[in-house]
Order: sequence, then C-alpha cells, then structure tokens
Amino acid sequence: QPLQWLAQLKVHLLRKTTYIVMALDHLTSDVQTLDTVRIDSTLSQPLGTSLLLSLSIENLHEVAADFRYDLHKGLENPDESSLRMLKSYVGLPTGEETGEYLALDFGGTNVRVLRIRLDGHGKFEVLKKVAKPLRVEGVYDFVGEGSTAEQQFDFIAELVDEAIEGDHTTKYLLGHTFSFPSEQTDLYNAKLIIWTKEFATAGVEGKVVNDLLKEALHRQGIDNVEPTAVINDTVAVLLAAAYKQADTYIGSIYATGHNTCYFEPFKGKAERPMILNLESGGFMKLAPNRFDAEFDAQSEKPGEQRLEKMVSGRYMGELFGMAIAELLGEKGKKYGFTSIDMSNIILDEMAGLTEVGRIVSAKTGHDLEEVDRQRLQELASALVVRSARLVTATYVGIIWQLAGDDAIKKQHIAIDGSVYEKMPLAKENIMRALSELLGESASLVDTVLENGGSGLGAAIAAAMSQKQA
Repeated sequence: QPLQWLAQLKVHLLRKTTYIVMALDHLTSDVQTLDTVRIDSTLSQPLGTSLLLSLSIENLHEVAADFRYDLHKGLENPDESSLRMLKSYVGLPTGEETGEYLALDFGGTNVRVLRIRLDGHGKFEVLKKVAKPLRVEGVYDFVGEGSTAEQQFDFIAELVDEAIEGDHTTKYLLGHTFSFPSEQTDLYNAKLIIWTKEFATAGVEGKVVNDLLKEALHRQGIDNVEPTAVINDTVAVLLAAAYKQADTYIGSIYATGHNTCYFEPFKGKAERPMILNLESGGFMKLAPNRFDAEFDAQSEKPGEQRLEKMVSGRYMGELFGMAIAELLGEKGKKYGFTSIDMSNIILDEMAGLTEVGRIVSAKTGHDLEEVDRQRLQELASALVVRSARLVTATYVGIIWQLAGDDAIKKQHIAIDGSVYEKMPLAKENIMRALSELLGESASLVDTVLENGGSGLGAAIAAAMSQKQA
C-alpha cells in the first residue's frame, strides 16, 4: 500500500536524521582556532554531505510525494494545504495573440512600463521601455511613510504617458505585474492586502490597484489606456514562456526568493482551467536540519516559508555563514555571506583556492589553510545542490499531479531568477534530480530560462483579457 510505504519511509528518514544530528553535535564539540585557522579534519570531513543533509533519492521521492499530496488537498480545500493555490483567473496563451499592449512591472522600488507588440507565432518586439525608481534619496519618495496613493500612481501614470510617447488617441490595454500580497477575485480586481518590501505608501492597502491606476491615468488625460489584467511575477513567467513555446505548464522564480505556479486543467470539474499561484516558498512538509531550525527561529517570520528558507538565494548565504561561524568557534556571529560569495567560492579553480581564502578572510577575519578552503568550497556546493534538488522535487510533484494515472507528456518548466541562471551547480543538479525521480520519462521534461517574463507576461495577460471580456 503506497500510504503504508510512505509511513515506513518517514520513520526511516526520521531515524536517519536523528543519527546525523547526533553525530554532528559530537563532531562540533571541539573547534581549534589559531592565528591561521585549521579546521580539524575529523570535523570538516562531513561538510559536503552530512552537515546540511544531502538528499538521497528516497528523500527526494518523499518531498515530491508530499508536494503532490498538498496540491491534491489544496484543490479540495486550500485550508488543509501549506500551498496557497491562488487563482490567477488566466489560462495559457495560444502563442497567436497579436497587437500592441502596455505592460506595467511593479514589483519593487524600480517600476517599468513597456510597450510591446505581439506578432503571433510566439514572436514579439519591445517598442518602448521606460524605467524609473519610486524613490530617489533627497529628491522624492513615493514608497516611504508620508507618501500617498495619489502621488505614487500619478508617478506611474507619467511613466505610462512616456511609454506611449504622449499619444492620447490610440487605444491600449494594459497588463500589470503586481508582486505584492493581493486578494484577487477576477483578472482585473486585485486588492492589496498588505505592503511588503519596506513599502508604506498610505491609501493603497485594501484598494483595487487597477482602480487606483485608472484614476491616475484619468487625472492626466490618458483615458485611452485601459488597465485590464493583474498578475503576479511567477504567473508572468509562465505566460511569457508558454507564449513562445507550447507544452509549458510550470513557471517558477528561483532567485532571491522562490515561488512556483502551474496550469491546472481541473479535469472533470466545472471550474475553468487556469494558472494557480502556489506561493510554494511556504511549503512546510520538509525535514529541516538544526541549522535550518536555528535560522528559522531567528528569522522575521518563524515557522513560515520553510521551503524558501532552505532553497532561495537570499537565505543560502546566511546558512553558509552560520555553519562557518560554528566551525570557527564563533557560533552566532554573522559574517554577511551572500549567494554571490557562494558562487565565487564554488567557481574558484585557482591554485591554493586563493579566491576562497580571500572571500572567507574578508568576511570572517580568519585565514584558512588550503585543505580547509577546499572543505568550505564543498560546503557551499552542498548547499546549492540541496537547494536545486529540493526545488526539483516540487516540480516533479506538480508533474505527477498533472499526469495523474496517465503517462507523463513532453513539457517544459519555465524558470526565471539569478540562482537558476547564474549559480554554478544549480541547472545540472535540477536535471540530475529530474532523471532520478522520473526515470525514462525525464527525457520528456526540460527547463527553459525565462528572464523577461514580468514585462512580456503582463502584455500577454492584457491580450488574453479581451477573450474573457
């Protein structure tokens, strides 16, 4: 019985985890710190594997199965799943959408407006691009306390005017990538629940953001631009990739943060097929090791965003620093390692690993011997490999859910983000994990980089809004 097998596997993994943690606690009880630090070889030996619990094929299978289970439960009752299952109210494009559209990319302090021509057959051209920050120190600030919704959206309306080059006659539909927590009831209506990312602009929370934009456009006489669609950045990635390449059903951001969406066909149900935003960084059915647990306890939101804290670029450097601090006998000290530091450490092929030594010395104040530089390079690699394998297990959970009892069909996974695009070891370990989990069917699945999604995806959503009107 599958459920019985999973239960036995969980017990086995729990025991395995306990033994590793006990061994690590023993190993980390004695760290020698000298002017030139030499990490005890018996201590540093497990860095590449045990320290951050390398994921076996059995581990991966359980994560993928648990992710699929949460998908299944989420479709029945989202309250019983750690996945949000947020409706986007938009399906997949055909690739034949045509026309000129505006795209507003509003996901942080830098705002972009693009005028894009869709030519069909998956082709497009960016005709105009305008980008400006919402805050310039000492000049203006439309995101901090004291700023208002009217000021903020009037500023955005000015960017729109620049993108259409003052043309107040031609009719344009506008799609809006809005990357803040929102409550959405259809493709147009998205109410901001709460600001994040240090935004504090008054008068936006609880309001329909497209209404605020439409009012600002009207104040400036730009009544020929009609906002018609709001999507989040992950949905935008999937729309952009699916427009260019058929058989793309999964979209993901694998960068500073992490999230995934997918196209749910709702087979045998009355609901209209559409893309669901999973907010998958909040997936909780994972076995964190003690570094993960300590980091979570010290984080802004303990007990939340477990997957994101174990895989995203924002947190990998911090976990790496925590492990090094303990090995150097400075547990609790923060060095400020970043995912960029980890990338440079992994890529160092110079004799003596001088770049590893330089980075670690600059961050910690300690000089390491070559053998220890090598072991810290192994630690950085282990963290990236773990991240890639965990993320891939979630993709496979979706692939299994979509296939159901049928065979897996040919498909692409669209991924945007610096970790996927630039972090060494990430791509190859995604492909390796796909092979381990899917076996022969892995040849039917590949990953594609989609790094222009927030603009193109918004334009496509605007084009698709005509069909839904």
